[in-house]
Order: sequence, then structure tokens, then C-alpha cells
Amino acid sequence: MRVIYIKGTWGRLLLAAAAFAIFTAMHWLSEKAITTVSTMLATRLVPIYKVEVPDKRMSVSFDAMWGVDHTDELLRILAENDVRTTFFLGGYWVENYPEYVRKIADAGHEIGNHTYSHPHLNSLSPAAIRQELERNHSNIKAITGRDCFLFRPPFGEYSNKVIEVAEELGYYTIQWSIDSLDWKDVSAQFIVDRVLSQAGPGEIVLMHNNGKYTAEALERILPELKRRGFEIVPISELIYRDNYYIEPHSGIQRPLKPPKDTRSRAFTGGGKGL
Repeated sequence: MRVIYIKGTWGRLLLAAAAFAIFTAMHWLSEKAITTVSTMLATRLVPIYKVEVPDKRMSVSFDAMWGVDHTDELLRILAENDVRTTFFLGGYWVENYPEYVRKIADAGHEIGNHTYSHPHLNSLSPAAIRQELERNHSNIKAITGRDCFLFRPPFGEYSNKVIEVAEELGYYTIQWSIDSLDWKDVSAQFIVDRVLSQAGPGEIVLMHNNGKYTAEALERILPELKRRGFEIVPISELIYRDNYYIEPHSGIQRPLKPPKDTRSRAFTGGGKGL
């Protein structure tokens, strides 16, 4: 390794100038990097995963895209436990089982939009995303007379593009904070343990209407949640409809003001919608 010695006044001045230039460049680059990251964080849109609530409300939700083998059993269990919840219905399911769409609505449950064909939305153009939501929205409204305003993206995939289109159509994009994993056909006991171990205020549970052991697990989960003092409500009675923000790193929806009971903005069968 060669070592260069700087001698003389001019040499030392030259070295100081070079050091200052390097320091300035590094400082500028670091500031630019921080600004870029901050901008990215500030503009990154996320769905609602969980809600900060002042009480012990939480939601259990169901996605429906294939089959109805266990749906009657689910509706029976929900009715016996006096629980209303949210069903996110896919378009193919709506078209194939319109009588079940009516059953769900007539039982007092809330219906959300799960797109028409269950695609990977991130791969679609904004126009195609809009078409997925609008087509299913129209089909659901034709059966129930209600406008949906809750939307769950297939596979839990989202991006700014997906959320922006949903917002333009009056939708709140909803994810989940507790995945029951019932879609993996795990045992009822596994589902029960998984949900109960994570249950808490503002949590949103993901289940599926046609899970093999979902109904068996639900029959044990609901009474235990009630025993623990939880109130299980439709998602529209959990979220804030205005004066809120969503933490980009956690997906928790928080009120801008001190938490208040959000049930004054509860589901009434009408949306902001299309």
C-alpha cells in the first residue's frame, strides 16, 4: 500500500478542501436518502388491518369464493350466538349462489366486495381493477339492494394503485390481523387455539365460509370470546369512517381524536359507493 505524505501549506489546504468536499457530498447524499425514504413512507398506502378501539369490540370475517358446503352451518352458529359479522363475497360465488347471498343479507350480516374473479390485482391496470370491483358491486346490489363499501383484496395483495381505485369507488380496504389458517384445512383445535391466543380489542379475524373445520372451530370460538367479554361486530361497526389515520408500518387504524364509540357510524345497508 502506498502512503502519500502532504507537505507544505498549500498541500494542507488542498487536503482540507478535498475533505470538506467529500463531507459535503456525503451529507447531501444522506439527506437525500432520508428524504426519499420519508417520502416513500409518507405516500405508501396500506389497508386497515386492525382498529384502535376504546372497548372490547373485534370482528370475525369470512371470505367466500368457492363452495357452500358449510355455509348453512356457519349461519346457524352465528345466529345461535347472536353474532352479526362481515362476509366478503367474490363475483363467481355471487353468480353461482345468489340464494346464499340473500340468506347472508337476510340474517343481518354485512356483505363486502372480494372482486369479481379473484385476480392478482397488482398485475392489473387501474381500469381493470375498477371493473373487477364495479361488476361485483352491481351483482351484489342487484340481489340485496345494498351498496357495499368494504373491500378485501384477493390473496391480501395490495398496492397504492389498488387502494386508490378502491377509495375512488367509496371503498375502505380491509385486511386482517388474525389469520385463522382455516384455508389450509388445519384442525378445528388448531384454529381455536390460534384465534383465541391472539384475540384482542380491534382485531379482525380472517376465516372462510367453506373451510373444512371452520364451522366446528367457530362453534367453540364465539362462546369463549363472549365469556372473555368481547363483543363481536361487523367490520363497519369496528372501523372509523372519518377523522382517522392508518399507521403505514402496522396497518392499525387510529382516530385523530380520543377514541369514541364508533357504533354511531354502524352499517345501515347503504354505502358511500358507486
